[in-house]
Amino acid sequence: MSDEVRVRYAPSPTGMQHIGGVRTALFNYLFARSKGGKFILRLEDTDRTRYDEKYVKNLYDTMAWLGIDWDEGGDKGGDYGPYVQSERFDLYKKYAQELVEKGEAYYCFCDSERLERIRKIQTENKMAPGYDRHCRLLTPEEVKANLDKGMPYVIRLKVPLEGETKFSDHLLGDIIWKNEDISPDPILLKSDGFPTYHLANIVDDHLMHVSHVMRAQEWIPSTPLHVQMYRSFGWQHPEFCHLPMVNGSDGKKLSKRHGSTSLNEFRARGYLPMAIVNYVALLGCSYEDGRDMYTLEELAKNFKLEHLNKAPAVFDYKKLEWYNGQYIRMLSDEELYKWTLPFITGTGDATLEINPDNPQPKPKVGPEYSGVALGDDGEPVCVDKNMNMSSAQVKESLMKLMPLIKERLHFLCDAAEMVHFLFTEPAVPAKTDIIPKKLDEAKTKEVLVKAVDFVKQLPSLDHEASEALAKKYAEELGIKLGDFMMPIRMAVTGSRVSPPLIGSILILGVEKSVERINRTLAAF
Repeated sequence: MSDEVRVRYAPSPTGMQHIGGVRTALFNYLFARSKGGKFILRLEDTDRTRYDEKYVKNLYDTMAWLGIDWDEGGDKGGDYGPYVQSERFDLYKKYAQELVEKGEAYYCFCDSERLERIRKIQTENKMAPGYDRHCRLLTPEEVKANLDKGMPYVIRLKVPLEGETKFSDHLLGDIIWKNEDISPDPILLKSDGFPTYHLANIVDDHLMHVSHVMRAQEWIPSTPLHVQMYRSFGWQHPEFCHLPMVNGSDGKKLSKRHGSTSLNEFRARGYLPMAIVNYVALLGCSYEDGRDMYTLEELAKNFKLEHLNKAPAVFDYKKLEWYNGQYIRMLSDEELYKWTLPFITGTGDATLEINPDNPQPKPKVGPEYSGVALGDDGEPVCVDKNMNMSSAQVKESLMKLMPLIKERLHFLCDAAEMVHFLFTEPAVPAKTDIIPKKLDEAKTKEVLVKAVDFVKQLPSLDHEASEALAKKYAEELGIKLGDFMMPIRMAVTGSRVSPPLIGSILILGVEKSVERINRTLAAF
């Protein structure tokens, strides 16, 4: 085996990419980059019953979205292809046959009825499950006779009956497994000629010169079997590093019951890829300088296997939300416009599937909430034609809003509701929504009367002077600043949640803002 670091991410395309798989891919990628090695993307598609082409597409889309680039595999090819297991079946048959010839594997002719009887007996007698090695005892003459008759067969590995299997793990140290506890003589090649996961995985890793296998700790029980298979072939096995588990806040393995786990759902809920990458890279791993924020290049430069933690990592959605907000603030106005537009118009990432059982509320995105749709030319248009806004005016207004909403966004999908007041004429809010808790109807009316004068003066003032004027009016009325601003916010935007009010009024325009305040006053 060469000294070059060669690692792989080899998912089965039987489902959408999820956060656990992404962390495995990311750690492999970071390790390869930190060592100047190669990162391989391989498809292990031997499970044809659950295989779907949409999962293959999702894999490539997810890696591209995250910025995780691969050196071999996928559409890039490489010296050890093909990188899709279903295109390598002749190889697996050849190597399974080689093990039979070496006496390390054998033909098994047991039919499904016999196997079911064994399972039933084992269950009834509370015996350990597994094959009873019946065909391991067949003589060469019996095997030949069965083959000559054309009897269907599988090829099984001869697992040693005694002794133990030992291997070293980068993170967990030496692991010793009694051979009697390894799955008894598992199938390598199925009767239809398809390989099992174990055979295909070992053959591919060997032929692709994989130097390190980095995968989740749930694979530890399979590793003694894999080590035995390497020994049976006479090959040197790669170095192993079983990554710490990712748990939810309740200490149980992260799943849908905790919230989003599919990367598509994180995308649909308005997370930035760099926030995901940064947070996931810190799940179960530390970095020497102890910072929170890293670029992908910095993570790759600083990644070290010895900085992995043995203990399970806890996935904290609040912490990820914090990262997302931080990265949103770092975007330029133009970048923020590009990232929020799909959520404002209900296109692109906003259309990705949301798990209906997710305890997190569904994002409020698209024209229904923003008043903005995407035109055939790819430019934003105002749905309400009475607003009389051209596409250019819509884009100009959105661009003006970007610096205002940037500081208040937790997720990209929050943008839709925040911009709606510019593109829809809000209904006059109910009095109960307008009147602050500490004010009555009469006082709130006074606020709205003063608000007309306040708004008219804003264009001639800078931000500091505008805030000082607001405080002055609040003091004159004998109320707190928040109680002065809230009725104005409701009248102008129709919502308690909006971008900073003074900036919003200036973008909407004094005339429209005063008109909305007067309409609200008429209800008092």
